[in-house]
Amino acid sequence: MICQMPAGSTHSETTHSGRLLTVEVRSFTDDDGRAVVREIVHHPGAVVIVPVLDDDRVVLIRNHRIAVDEVLWELPAGTMEPGEEPAATAARELTEETGYAARHVTALTQFYTSPGFCDELLHVFVAEDLSFVGQDLDAGETIEVVELPRDETLAMIDDGRIRDGKTIAGLLQWQRVREARAGGAAP
Repeated sequence: MICQMPAGSTHSETTHSGRLLTVEVRSFTDDDGRAVVREIVHHPGAVVIVPVLDDDRVVLIRNHRIAVDEVLWELPAGTMEPGEEPAATAARELTEETGYAARHVTALTQFYTSPGFCDELLHVFVAEDLSFVGQDLDAGETIEVVELPRDETLAMIDDGRIRDGKTIAGLLQWQRVREARAGGAAP
């Protein structure tokens, strides 16, 4: 049975409203009359970019993530500003985090990061024909840029060095599209 919220029987309360996220507690009655309470994190949406150099190396970053207190291997990514188109966010974040600008930014896919509790929609792009223009990091960011062969980045998923979900999804989708183009088939 799929639980859908009947019109008029929901109650919603914002319990946190921060700079980036809003947390809503939504209460409703399911089809069987049971009380249900869900916490929902509202997020403005974000992008992840697969930057590919002409020699098929991928630009990854090493980024300390406070939430897990680890330095992670990641693709560059960032949150969309109000009214900003995803492709513009991708171009901006690519330069800010890696120092590269792209002549071509192409959409690959989009997905919800954790729809069990969050409405964040992540837009995945591939960035090609790159030129180095210099990093423009936000306050508090310390990001190391590393250029690695495509095969090594994929091996890093297999051996567990890459543990960031958006990076895994972005790299695998890019590889899938790349293979489909090489074989002449549409992805």
